[in-house]
Amino acid sequence: MTRALVSARVRVTDRAERERGDVPGWVLITLMTAGIVTALWAIAGPALEGMFSRAVEGVKGPK
Repeated sequence: MTRALVSARVRVTDRAERERGDVPGWVLITLMTAGIVTALWAIAGPALEGMFSRAVEGVKGPK
């Protein structure tokens, strides 16, 4: 019975160590995505605001 417990503990420890290595990758992907969105927003923001303003001005409401 002791051998089974040791084997189970080794498997759990191995799995935890393997999965822990993925965290920095996900953090990097998240930060890079945020940077890309920010850069695109800075570049395209004024054009999108202009398009939105023209679209709203072009809509005629009820008289």
